[in-house]
Amino acid sequence: MTAAAGSYRMRPGRPDEVETIRAIEVAAASQFRGVGLPKIAALDPAERQEVLLRAREGRLLVMADAADRPVGFALFGEIDGTLHIEELDVHPDHARRGLGAALIEQLETVARDRGLPELTLSTFRDVPWNAPYYARLGFVPMPDEALGPGLAAIRDMIAGKGIDIIPRLFMRRPVAG
Repeated sequence: MTAAAGSYRMRPGRPDEVETIRAIEVAAASQFRGVGLPKIAALDPAERQEVLLRAREGRLLVMADAADRPVGFALFGEIDGTLHIEELDVHPDHARRGLGAALIEQLETVARDRGLPELTLSTFRDVPWNAPYYARLGFVPMPDEALGPGLAAIRDMIAGKGIDIIPRLFMRRPVAG
């Protein structure tokens, strides 16, 4: 697996790390308070059973520190013939070190190995570490008419949870040959 800068290493997440993953998600979400989105910051993390299932299925990738403790993660799956990034978070204490970008690069490798043509994700349009960040990493917005049935269902689920209180969009990035 690809290594990130410094004393971090990437590896598959383990089922015994579910609560650590959920805690990273809560810590990362707390950053939304600083941009006036306290409702987003207050959302519950992913369900324990969902994270556990992804770990058991090999759909949890973690960035671990020198003590092998997860400090960032990506949950992913195949949707509509793409590798869809369901969640990507880095603990704020470890932010701005290229860990998120390294996770995305590894997800591109996973997609290439599976013969999937692109990465997809859903994100907030105007939050600096969301759509603008992903755009710097080569992601482009997807028009609604480009969403397959799986991504459209995710869009509808997000709306049902009230997460669409500010503009969101789907983005995609082609997998390099």
